[in-house]
Formats: sequence, structure tokens, C-alpha cells
Amino acid sequence: MEIEGITKDYPKDIFPEDTQVGDVVYITGNKVTVDRQETKKRGKEIEDLMNELWED
Repeated sequence: MEIEGITKDYPKDIFPEDTQVGDVVYITGNKVTVDRQETKKRGKEIEDLMNELWED
């Protein structure tokens, strides 16, 4: 994972099975929660930026 520009390794088994690359996650100790709403929001922001870049 990359956190504030620093790469850190975490054991895969602390993540929920349905965690995907690009998901926004919060790690507290050995507990990981996926923030689906923030993931969706950031995905939309990226999509909007890409659409602006490739506008005719």
C-alpha cells in the first residue's frame, strides 16, 4: 500500500476478501475497513478529470 507517498506492506489476510486495487481503506491496528462511498467519490473525480482531458 502507499500511504502519503510511502509504500508499506501489510499481510493480505487483514483485508476483507472483496477489497480491490484502488479502494479507500482505513487501517486501525490489524483491522481494515473499506470506505465504499469515498472509493466511489474518488473514482468519479478521476473519471471527470479524464473526460476533461479527452474532450473534443
